[in-house]
Amino acid sequence: MEDLSQAFEERLQEIETYLDLLESIQEQVQGGAPQIGEATITPQQQKILYSSVYLQLYNLVESTITRCVDAVSKAVVNNRSLPNELSIELRREWVRCTARTHNDLNYENRLESALNLCEHLVQALPISTFEVEKGGGGNWDDEEIYKLSKRLGLSLNISRQANRAVKQPFRDDQGALSLIKSFRNKLAHGNLSFAESGNNITVSQLRDLTERTALYLREVVNCFKLSIDAHEFLMPENRPT
Repeated sequence: MEDLSQAFEERLQEIETYLDLLESIQEQVQGGAPQIGEATITPQQQKILYSSVYLQLYNLVESTITRCVDAVSKAVVNNRSLPNELSIELRREWVRCTARTHNDLNYENRLESALNLCEHLVQALPISTFEVEKGGGGNWDDEEIYKLSKRLGLSLNISRQANRAVKQPFRDDQGALSLIKSFRNKLAHGNLSFAESGNNITVSQLRDLTERTALYLREVVNCFKLSIDAHEFLMPENRPT
């Protein structure tokens, strides 16, 4: 499970390196127009550079959740779990995956999916393929992450400090992840330009936003690791003692 933490820290380091660049540009502003090489950076370009942090942070959120969910799927397969050994929540996810209940299928594909499910149950085969559907659809924030963990039946015990950091209003009465999601969606759907989203923000504030996000996500990763290590994806009686 160490790869979960490592992947997270590597993505976070990319953002911190970018913030170092923005900080350097902001410091140059005090002595005149900032430059990269022989190119002068205009105020509009500076705002565009700032706005990219929102996209990078949202990418960090979504990639972290994707890896956590994939780790759960992988743990089920590696454990060679039987369907009846899975927790109620994960069993639902396995049925959803195997029977493709949430896909629009023609009658032949519906029959094939039903037969695959039946084959597993009749022969008591171990689960060899499993992919939990993470959902989200561009709307990941702390509330959606909580709903996901509840749906999977996994513990999400976030410290008071991390919860406060992510829920305390940061800007426009929104918490850190809620604000990141909002800017990401507005940029993605063209409701806000990159220059507009970089208005009225400093590198120091962007670093604060990053630190709040990192504090919360680091605990999310740890919670998923602990849940997997404790085999919470299995019924209590099937967990190793």
